[in-house]
Amino acid sequence: MPGSKMQPPWEFLLTASRNSLQSFELSRLSHAANLRKEIGALLDEWLDENACAMLARWLIEKHERPLRDTKAARADESLPPHRHSVSDNVFAKGDPASPVNRGSA
Repeated sequence: MPGSKMQPPWEFLLTASRNSLQSFELSRLSHAANLRKEIGALLDEWLDENACAMLARWLIEKHERPLRDTKAARADESLPPHRHSVSDNVFAKGDPASPVNRGSA
C-alpha cells in the first residue's frame, strides 16, 4: 500500500469527456471498495490477535493464582494462631454506650 496521497489528474479531469469521467469515477470507487475490504480484513486479524493475546494473559494469571494461594496458605500456617491484624482494630466492635470523641467542636 503506498503511503503517499493520490492527487487527482486535474488536466485530464478538466478536459475529459463524460464517459471518461464516469470511468474514472468507477475506478476510484472500485479502488475505495477494495481498500475497505483490506481494512476490514486487517481489523478482523487485529481482533483475532488481541483475543489470542488476552486468552494467553488469562491463562498465565489463572496458572499463577493457585501458586499465590498455595504460598499464602503456607505463610498463614507459619504464623502464630492468635495473631492480630490491623483490620482487627478497625473492625473491632466498640462499646456502644461509650461516646467517641472525634475532635473538638
